[in-house]
This record gives sequence, structure tokens and C-alpha cells, in this order.
Amino acid sequence: MNSIRKPAVSGTFYPREKVQLENEIKLMLNLAKSDFDISKRIFGLIVPHAGYVYSGKTAATAYNLIKSKNISTVIIISPSHREYFPGICVFNGDAYETPLGIVKINEEIRAKLLENSKSIFAGTNGHKGEHAIEVHIPFLQMILDEFSIVPITIGDQSKNYLDELAEKLSEISDGGILMIASTDLSHFYTHDTANELDSIMEKYIADYDPIGLQKALDEGKCEACGGGAVVALLNAAKKENFKNVKILSRTNSGDVTGDFSEVVGYLSAVIY
Repeated sequence: MNSIRKPAVSGTFYPREKVQLENEIKLMLNLAKSDFDISKRIFGLIVPHAGYVYSGKTAATAYNLIKSKNISTVIIISPSHREYFPGICVFNGDAYETPLGIVKINEEIRAKLLENSKSIFAGTNGHKGEHAIEVHIPFLQMILDEFSIVPITIGDQSKNYLDELAEKLSEISDGGILMIASTDLSHFYTHDTANELDSIMEKYIADYDPIGLQKALDEGKCEACGGGAVVALLNAAKKENFKNVKILSRTNSGDVTGDFSEVVGYLSAVIY
């Protein structure tokens, strides 16, 4: 493998040392255990991407659901926080690396996403320093056996790009593929304002209403850095006739820090 994307946020968003990282993820998964179990096929997860200390337990509520699933490839759909570009970029390298090892890119699925696409291209746009893909991979490494990934960054969350992404995701969907929409919710509002905004986002997801969610995001009625990833995921799942969405957890950074003057919201959910 010639092109391996090295860790960019180990030591900040999650521990740099392998044993410490393994122990932290095990603890979060144990703390997030619940009686809710899904025997049917899971299409996708909505999972937050902040530092583990803030959103790790919320993320773990989703990751606990895939422990017994036969998943061979995970498609991770992320916003591009640091770099704007038109369209959607699939990482063009060979693998992503974390302190837990190297995970290969599924080149076959990448090729299918790129085929005859007007908006989806291969490159490194939005991948170089992006945390919103990287933070999910150690969880997956701890839960799944051998698997590959397809990391996708959204440079422009306009409807025309999201519609094409949803169509492509529905075309490649099969039982061995899990799709993840990586997103946090509102940023740096007071607890009460954040709760109001995030409740709106939660309701559109729980109601399985990607059209309404897209409109609400466009009009500023709710906020999410990865809102476009969520819209694309829900639209793709609808195209494949998945029937159920369940909210697993919603929290904010104040639940950890005790400071509710400026919080960031987090949510996890499952589509099955």
C-alpha cells in the first residue's frame, strides 16, 4: 500500500497509545449497554464525532448494536470541516491508519460510487486533517473483525449533491455494508437554545423525514455540521425500503463539563 492516511487527531480527540485507546473504547461500550437489540438488518447509523470524552458514550450506544452483525465494509459519510469544495470526495488512497492498525479502502465500492457521477470524485479533498471520519474507525476496529472502509467527505451540502449521493448509496447497498452519517448537532449555544434546536433535528430523524430535515437545515430551523450526511443516509435508506429509525441517545457537552453556557449537541440513531 503506497497511500495510507495517517492519524491526524490521535492524542487530541482520542488517546494516542494503543492500550489506552482500547481500554477507553471498552469502557464506553460497557457504559452504553442497553436492553435494545436489533435482530434485523441495519442499514446505517447516525453517530457524533467529537472528542471521545464528550461524545464517546453517545457514539457507543450505536456501535453496541453492530457487535453481532456480519459487516464487511463501512461507508463513513462526513462533512468537510476545514475545506470547502464543490461536490463529494471519496478518499483516493489505499487505507486509513489509527493507533489500532490499518484499515483498507474498498476499491470496488469506491469505483461504483464514482462511475458516471457528476459530483462524486476521488481525491484527498476534506480528508487530510478531518476528524469526523477518523474518530469512528477505532470503534469499528474494536467491534468488527476484518473489514474495509469507504471514507467520503461532503464539500458542499447542497441538495443536488446530496440527492446524487443518496442515489449512489442506494445502488451499492447490500447486507454486508454498513453506512455511517457522521455529525454533531448545534454548536456553542446555551443549553436551552441548543436543546430547542437539537429537538427539532431529533424529531425529523425520528419521523424519518429527510425532505423536511433538508428544508429545516436550509432555513436554519436546526443545525448540524453533518446534516447533509444525515439527509443522504435517510434518503438512501428510504430508497431501499428500510422502515425503522430509532433515536438511541441525545446529549450535549455540558453533560460532561457541567458548563451549560456554550454546548455542542450529540445524537446517535439507527436505521433498520
